[in-house]
Amino acid sequence: MSLKRRSPKSQTEEEWGKWAVAHRQKMASKYGTAESERRSTGTNLFFGSLAIGTPPVSYNVILDTGSSDLWVADSSCNSSCDGVATFNPNASTTFKTENTPFSISYGSGKASGFLGSDTVQMAGFSVSNQTFALCDTVSDGLLTSPVSGLLGLAFKSIASSGATPFWQALAENDAWDQPLMAFHLTRFLNNSQSQTLEFGGSLDLGFVNQSLYTGDIEYLDLATTESYWILPLTTLSTNGQSISIPSGSDSYAAIDTGTTLVGGPSEYLREFYAQIPGANPGTGNFQGYYTYPCDTTVDASMSFGGKTWPISEADFRLTQLSQNLCLGAFFDLTTGRSAPAWIVGDTFLVRPFLPRSSAALFDDDAQKNVYSVYRYDPPSVGFAELSSTALAMNSADTPVPSATIGSVAATVVATGGFSTFSNSGALPLYTPTLQLLLVLGGVLTVVVASGLCI
Repeated sequence: MSLKRRSPKSQTEEEWGKWAVAHRQKMASKYGTAESERRSTGTNLFFGSLAIGTPPVSYNVILDTGSSDLWVADSSCNSSCDGVATFNPNASTTFKTENTPFSISYGSGKASGFLGSDTVQMAGFSVSNQTFALCDTVSDGLLTSPVSGLLGLAFKSIASSGATPFWQALAENDAWDQPLMAFHLTRFLNNSQSQTLEFGGSLDLGFVNQSLYTGDIEYLDLATTESYWILPLTTLSTNGQSISIPSGSDSYAAIDTGTTLVGGPSEYLREFYAQIPGANPGTGNFQGYYTYPCDTTVDASMSFGGKTWPISEADFRLTQLSQNLCLGAFFDLTTGRSAPAWIVGDTFLVRPFLPRSSAALFDDDAQKNVYSVYRYDPPSVGFAELSSTALAMNSADTPVPSATIGSVAATVVATGGFSTFSNSGALPLYTPTLQLLLVLGGVLTVVVASGLCI
């Protein structure tokens, strides 16, 4: 399935400060509470398309492995949804209302409405009677066009709705050739050539795209029962110095495509930044972050009990605040008792695109971040090094895919049951299609965009 992404806008130091405060608040909302009303966020800029209803209508949604609910703006949504594509339940012949209230909170606002069920399609797969939320009340600025909602890709146990997530319904009913999904994500940093929307990578459903990675996929068992995609963070290193993370809950790290940076306990981050010459704790709006001299080399890496994975220096450098001062992408985060201590987002997961003027500052071999795989059975997360094919897609010249409703190759009933359909000319489920630009064959292409407020 093709994904899109919004290009981040150039910002002043003051604007970055406001962003930094908002980002910490959002992460605290997502992972800092154990209340019955679950909270979430989508600080990331990646989104892709799915279709809901009969006849199917396409919507763009944030793809978030750090939450488990599917929700979209309802046609009766307040003025905050102006310009956003909304779902009209009266226009679908298969929609059923469940008359159950739904509410989810964010650091920047709240979305609420009611639960219903309908047929949901994505990348050639369909789930009938899929429970999702229709939000008719959305805080100002929470949604911006062309995004209409969010698709959670974590496990049922953390779903506010209590419903089985779309992906999990497919995996547990054997709709996929392999019970897994995988992300290849791009990132655009300091690129004046980037457009409002850019190609963002791909989400592969039911298979791994061998053209997008090289070597073996290292699978690591989840550290806890299924909730978030949690791995044990065993080692955090910078400039040749390793910070040992104790085993147990202090090491638990959620792998989260819906989060921009890497957050963790302050005691370990102090030790981490102490190895970077000239690094200092941020002040004011940058409290909880660290700054460091831009001419300082930062060689960071993470290990989850297996291979050591380097982090691109270009991704570790969140931004340049002034001529000599840069902002690091690891920040202090205090999570709730039921949430993991570490949140590992796109700083680790994506491979940046750099304009030529910036690319010269970084060694190409150090810029290879990971192809990430989320496996249902056995429950695990896998990482592999990106291939030259994947790296070649990190270009402002890569076409932005359009939303496409493809032929359905497999259907699952949310209450159980699985059936397959023979489609004339349909490609095998494991086959990628046209550079991942069509919603067919289990591939969703990611798009990037700017200005997402979730």
